[in-house]
Amino acid sequence: MLVIYDGKMASPNLSIGVVSKRTGCSAPTIRYYEDIGLLPIAHRTDGGQRSFTEATVDRLTFVRRCRDFGFSLDQVRELVGLVDEPSRPCVEVRDLAAAHLAEVQNKLLELQALERSLQSFVAACNNACLGGPTLDCTILEDLSRTAERPSNQSKGCCGSRDKP
Repeated sequence: MLVIYDGKMASPNLSIGVVSKRTGCSAPTIRYYEDIGLLPIAHRTDGGQRSFTEATVDRLTFVRRCRDFGFSLDQVRELVGLVDEPSRPCVEVRDLAAAHLAEVQNKLLELQALERSLQSFVAACNNACLGGPTLDCTILEDLSRTAERPSNQSKGCCGSRDKP
């Protein structure tokens, strides 16, 4: 069976192992992407093995790159749809990328806030600890604390540095 994809002629003769090596995607991931419709259904050999084309390698590379950039499967599906309809306006791709960028920027803000909190935990423990038991650890205490129950700043995880 000869397939034409984007002007390229390709015969379905690439095994899943070859496609996996060329794209960096595992065989289970390739089968999953095929099952959810991100890849076309592969031709089957007489023995029932999947046989892929160069066009599928190109598509899988595109999908993998989208995933590398953190696009969700739904976003990848939209991008694949845009690739499959080249007459659609580029602004649709830009808008999807811009929305994803905003999500990434929000996650960065959340991660920066998390970083500050963890730095505070570590600094508080460094200031309060002298190697005592975890029972009095400021980090464990802060992690156990609810918003309604303020931390006990006077109590260090291992005692006070003022102790002899």
